[in-house]
Amino acid sequence: MTITRREILKTGLAAGTALSIPTILRAQTSQADTRTVRMVTPDLTVFDPILSRTTVTRTHALAIYDTLFELDSKRILRPQMVEKWGVSEDKKTYTFELRDGLNFHDGGAVTAADCVASIRRWGQVDAGGKLIMARAKDISKKDEKTFAINLKEPLGNLINMLVEGNYLPIMREKDADRPATEQVTENVGSGPFKFNDALAKPGASFTYDRNEKYVPCNEPSDGFAGGKVVKVDRVVWQNIADPQTAVAALQAGEVDFVEEPPADLYPLIESDPNLELQVLNKRGSTMFVRMNFLQPPFNNVKARRAMLHLIDQETFLRVMYPDPRYTETELSIFGNSPLYSNDENTGWYKKGGDPERAKQLFQEGGYAGEKIVILQPTDWPEASNASQLLADMLRKIGCNAELAPMSYSELTKRRANKGSIEDGGWNIFISDYSGASPISNPFLLANGEQAWWGWPKDDDYEALRAKWIEVETLEERQALAREMQKVWWDFVGGVLLGRAIRPTAHRKALTGLIEIPIGSAFAMWDMQKASA
Repeated sequence: MTITRREILKTGLAAGTALSIPTILRAQTSQADTRTVRMVTPDLTVFDPILSRTTVTRTHALAIYDTLFELDSKRILRPQMVEKWGVSEDKKTYTFELRDGLNFHDGGAVTAADCVASIRRWGQVDAGGKLIMARAKDISKKDEKTFAINLKEPLGNLINMLVEGNYLPIMREKDADRPATEQVTENVGSGPFKFNDALAKPGASFTYDRNEKYVPCNEPSDGFAGGKVVKVDRVVWQNIADPQTAVAALQAGEVDFVEEPPADLYPLIESDPNLELQVLNKRGSTMFVRMNFLQPPFNNVKARRAMLHLIDQETFLRVMYPDPRYTETELSIFGNSPLYSNDENTGWYKKGGDPERAKQLFQEGGYAGEKIVILQPTDWPEASNASQLLADMLRKIGCNAELAPMSYSELTKRRANKGSIEDGGWNIFISDYSGASPISNPFLLANGEQAWWGWPKDDDYEALRAKWIEVETLEERQALAREMQKVWWDFVGGVLLGRAIRPTAHRKALTGLIEIPIGSAFAMWDMQKASA
């Protein structure tokens, strides 16, 4: 497969010259403004972090909402909106008291009732939240600043569950009272930035203003925890779909930050004395292939096992991320973490893959030439390239693979369709995840139609996963991780493509960017901009 742009850029890369692409922002930004930061991010189409787990939605949520607890740079949990908390002797009642100075952008005070409603709404969709809700006897307000979670039985991992999964935004009670399936219509939180509705230009740009009335924690900023001090007046998100144009704007000083520069432009960025590649998410993310368990051919386990033999991680990583500095193969569903990563049931792995074995398994699974539709996010170059490679590999072993090109935002809507191909359904999509907790990572659920997109189902695996919150020692959890992985690679809940660490690109004048302790969303407080 040919990666586009590579031939186009050969001469420019060799000479270290700027891209000769017409700029689109020069008229707006010719005068340097150190109080405004302009960032190129993916298109923001879903604003509600309960409805969407996409990185861009979570970054939006980090800006305008605050949350009860956060992780510092060492991944240690710290209170954020909470002043103090405690647990009863029987370990069944957790009590939380809010700190002073918490106010929503509309001027209303943040109360315990807002927190209760927000937790209940979050608990409808987050994997850990669902466990809390299943064990909760009651979640209730005690007074204006105090609320409690009363459990039927102890849940020792409760505080971590409030942080490690889907972002828990504290919303106004009137917003959080709506169902999790119904989008919040106003972007009003209590966080360090305010969303500027008047300047919102969907599909083009969104503007965030410093919340002058925000009261940070009285602690140094550390990771996502501590005092969130905003050091600029305004941040503008620009949606520049073409990555070459985005990097050209960065070189010209028309934008300050590009969240996802394409890997084949890394040498060009590094050759520019005014630009810098910086890894904010040092844990990286795992790329994966998700198959639809509800539709043929992947409703048959042999077709899913065929994918294990078809995938050659090294080839996919080279296509997605040509620079080997930022990639590594990954065979464990628990990632390359030293705690839980293991090699259980990975005998299927063979360098270069085994296409003939894959072809045989498709045949044994009864594959009869039906169409295999791969959702291809054309505005995410790495996943788009991987989708094209996968389609080509499937065709070479006789499968009727068809690409369905669309934007990533369109993909996030279509993947929710459980119907047949004729009814707008799908068979495969490629995405990524950060973190490998079987409680908070939706990729690692296998509870059928209640699971994440693809809806894998395996009762034996789910019985093991339910024990994760019960075991107390590291050794017990490591043994459980091996059992879970053995079952996972038998029913094949998804196939890994490898791990990637993706640097951002920014002008050297932009400093103070925060390293990401969890997930892949980035924070906008602390950063500042020197004059040009």
